[in-house]
Amino acid sequence: MSRNGQESIVSGDKDDKSGRPKTRKIGALKQLWPFARRYKVLIGFAGFALVGAAGATLAIGQAVRRMVDYGFGGPGDALAGYLDEYFLALFGVFALLAAFTFARYWSVTWLGERMVADIRDAVYRHVLRLDPAFFENTKTGEVMSRLTVDTELIQTVVGSSASMALRNLLMFIGGLAMLIITSPKLAGMVLAIVPIVIIPIIFFGRRLRGLSRTSQDRVAAVNARAEESLNAVQTVQAFTQEAYEEKRFSQAVSDTLTVARKRIHVRAWLTAVVILLIFGAIDVVLWLGATDVATGAMTSGELTAFVFYAIVVAGSVGTLSEMWGDLQRAAGATERLMELLTVNASIAVPENPVPLPERSEGRIEFDNVVFRYPSRPEIAALNGFSLAVNPGEKVAIVGPSGAGKSTVFQLMLRFYDAEAGRILVDGADIMQADPVEVRRRYGLVAQDPVMFAATAMENIRYGRPEASDEEVFRAAQAAGAAEFLDRLPEGYDTPLGERGQRLSGGQRQRIAIARALLRDPSILLLDEATSALDAESERMVQGALELLMQGRTTLVIAHRLATVLKADRIIVMDQGRVVASGTHKELMAQEGLYARLAKLQFDTGRDALGGEQPADAAE
Repeated sequence: MSRNGQESIVSGDKDDKSGRPKTRKIGALKQLWPFARRYKVLIGFAGFALVGAAGATLAIGQAVRRMVDYGFGGPGDALAGYLDEYFLALFGVFALLAAFTFARYWSVTWLGERMVADIRDAVYRHVLRLDPAFFENTKTGEVMSRLTVDTELIQTVVGSSASMALRNLLMFIGGLAMLIITSPKLAGMVLAIVPIVIIPIIFFGRRLRGLSRTSQDRVAAVNARAEESLNAVQTVQAFTQEAYEEKRFSQAVSDTLTVARKRIHVRAWLTAVVILLIFGAIDVVLWLGATDVATGAMTSGELTAFVFYAIVVAGSVGTLSEMWGDLQRAAGATERLMELLTVNASIAVPENPVPLPERSEGRIEFDNVVFRYPSRPEIAALNGFSLAVNPGEKVAIVGPSGAGKSTVFQLMLRFYDAEAGRILVDGADIMQADPVEVRRRYGLVAQDPVMFAATAMENIRYGRPEASDEEVFRAAQAAGAAEFLDRLPEGYDTPLGERGQRLSGGQRQRIAIARALLRDPSILLLDEATSALDAESERMVQGALELLMQGRTTLVIAHRLATVLKADRIIVMDQGRVVASGTHKELMAQEGLYARLAKLQFDTGRDALGGEQPADAAE
């Protein structure tokens, strides 16, 4: 377990450079039972169809035996008397086989679809609620690979390979029983050969199991590599690193092919060896059987039935050897998915959460808070941090890079929990409250707001999904977004593209402000939403922000002098502590860290003031 109580998905014994745990045996598939038991009726129906299909297949042997002995092997009048009857009976067996096969295919394929849908849904819901500490050590591409590639493997096994394996297992057992009934002598020889066939299956199967898991990890690495570069495609092109990224991706693909080649090689050997041993054994058994027919020890029909059952048994063993590889891959995929489902979120709802006041005043208090990020445990991001913010107060937080400004927001949103100290919202300790209830009191406008690949209407409504169209229009109007949204080809129903690429930076900010306005929070968290904008866009966004801040408690991570001057109070942070607090004039008079920042970091803010320097800024 990690410091935050979060279990790593890469812990445990390692078997390759990917750091993945060794694959367990085929028993890992038992972990799928919680998803399968929801469909017991469907499983029962599939089992019935499976037994019926195997029984119909085995019945063919007896039909053929009687047809040979009493049809082809009898005198002319017997042939005329039984020919129609036996061929009609054989057709009836084929009809039963077709009906049972249809039922088996439909039921198990639908079962596979339902189970995989449930697994994907469970994994996605679980991962969606994991805290940022999980994603510090796990790439999104890795998670996506498990949701797609691994679930496809499970779907293939549940919807096809597993039923085929069970069917062939039944046919193997039933065929073996019929072999013993038909000719105990020849059946004894077949049983003597079985261990010789099983040995290579075990030997090659062990190698195949490890290679299958490694192959899946390599595919996950390819997905992660592609997602990382494609998400940053503009940066890649701006720095002309297309060739470099192509080389890295090609190397990842090459690593995948290397493992895949080994896996295919081992599986091909497994199949070839099993086929050689099985059909070689059939050749020997046929030779002995033909000798018994020649001496009258058995009839032609019995030999024909024995050959049929021998082929059924041999084919079943051969199919099982192939299916074993699929089952091994599915076992590895199951492990990987269950690893995600067993990761414990460090941010969890308490058993008896403390209720927050029904009416939110917007009061905030940090009481001697200490916090270290899980990925940087040697450095305290906050160290004895204390701050009290009154309802409706506008507080600007300033400080050098790494001072802990963003960490204040991270802890308020309860993406992480403090090691020591308390954080109170409206008088309630947020560590004792439901994180969802705490977050409902916030409105966040980030420096680089997230836009979804959806319409403008859907992006704004994300702040409050139940809002009406009219409420969305009012929020967009108040945020200054209506003027450009009305000019889009389909207005509010225009898709904004992935990450809002069809909009400028200022337009994305105004969409984000409209989203926050629609949410109507009591506490507003602003990560200086204008710092990356040009002067004209900044003026538009600043006006929307002023409207948004009215009547709300506001914390602003400030990068602009204009923002600092409009705050009721300025908090200066350094090395995770509050080192100064006051108005701009008071802090400038102290000639400390804030004064240096105002001359350096905040100088760009003078552009927003029309190039004029406030009188108190010169002090």
